[in-house]
Amino acid sequence: MEYQKTNMIRRDFLKSTTIAGAAVLAGAGAVFPAGSDKIRVGLIGCGGRGTGAGIIDCAQSSKGIELVAMGDLFPDHLETAPAAIKANLQKRELPVDDIYKVKPENMFVGRDAYQKVIDCDVDMVILTTPPNFRPLHFRAAVEAGKHVFVEKPVAVDPIGLRSVLDSGELAKQKGLTVVAGTQMRRFEPMIQTIRRLHDGAIGQITGGQVVRTGGAMRDWRIEEKMKREEWSDIDYHIRRWLFWTWLSGDFIVEMHVHNLDVMNWIMGAHPLSCLAMGGRQARTEAEFGNVYDHFAAEYLYPNGARIQYLGTQIDKFTYRNDQRVQGTLGSAYLDFGNAKITGPNSWDYKGEHPNPAVQEYADMIDSIRNGRAINETRQVAESTMTAILGRMSAYTGREAKWDWLMQASELDLTPRQTDSGLVPDSSIAIPGVTELL
Repeated sequence: MEYQKTNMIRRDFLKSTTIAGAAVLAGAGAVFPAGSDKIRVGLIGCGGRGTGAGIIDCAQSSKGIELVAMGDLFPDHLETAPAAIKANLQKRELPVDDIYKVKPENMFVGRDAYQKVIDCDVDMVILTTPPNFRPLHFRAAVEAGKHVFVEKPVAVDPIGLRSVLDSGELAKQKGLTVVAGTQMRRFEPMIQTIRRLHDGAIGQITGGQVVRTGGAMRDWRIEEKMKREEWSDIDYHIRRWLFWTWLSGDFIVEMHVHNLDVMNWIMGAHPLSCLAMGGRQARTEAEFGNVYDHFAAEYLYPNGARIQYLGTQIDKFTYRNDQRVQGTLGSAYLDFGNAKITGPNSWDYKGEHPNPAVQEYADMIDSIRNGRAINETRQVAESTMTAILGRMSAYTGREAKWDWLMQASELDLTPRQTDSGLVPDSSIAIPGVTELL
């Protein structure tokens, strides 16, 4: 894949929203009306994440949640969203008629659907569109004075990440709550274990491993697997966004950011550099875009510890999903089901396992209602950048350094504009050939 500076769609979109955003900026503040028990929600992105988890987890977390507006790029996705949302609410035995309040005039489709949702009378928005669009949608929501739940990852390249960090600072100035979809930060076994690690339970951490291996996700959106004649290349990419680097960031960024986020949390820092490798050997069919199916990386952290990462999306590959760290006084093991410490201060979590995906929304709603803003922008941005660091190193065969990527990299994955329209890059990265920009 040839990395190049481009005139981004998101930059063009931002130009068109700057005037409106500036008008809002002058008087915007916390938008939740004091004394009200209702939180009016707008859903931006009506795929599986938005209709099957996002608004459903939000509604389960707290009373008084009302979904009042939603939007998507594609008409067929928007048309199926109401039935999907209602069915998923019923599965959790939630009161559908009290929660689903979307009127036809507040259902929006097209490339400006996100802005139309934001412009509705909503207190907060949930961002579940493909990751490439997160910087644009996040900026628009913050400029409009809306509280934001932003799914992970928050960008796919350094250009987008810097935009997210700027928007996060603006959200702080406005007193807005920003909660990220790195849900394991609210998983009680991890909370208690990592608290003990920070208190010195295993001494100084000297090394560790992050492993997430599993299947190829060949059945994901299988009904849109093959390109139809009426779809443009851009629309096909967006429908199959998981398998295109410019939209997802590749699976190390889109999915394994969860695991790398846990490691940053454990280490209390982001890495300084990364040397990685990867490739595309088992999932090579055209319908799987241009992403890799395996990565391996070594991350160097400020205390000198080197953390190894291994990730796959290959069918029949042995499944693992865990994090381990070694210290001068013992070791710790954390997966997405439990956690324990071994050594002189051995400890094993024995408590309950509340749903962290619901808890993150409960914390968000509580912060809005009580005027105590939460802002997780930098945390999720640094974890996203950790994953981008690994992908960029693997794609190019070059060691990638944190400060250089954050301050100087001009990598921009959004399609370039030509006389014939937007042209997405469909090439596959080749280490030693692909340049580190």
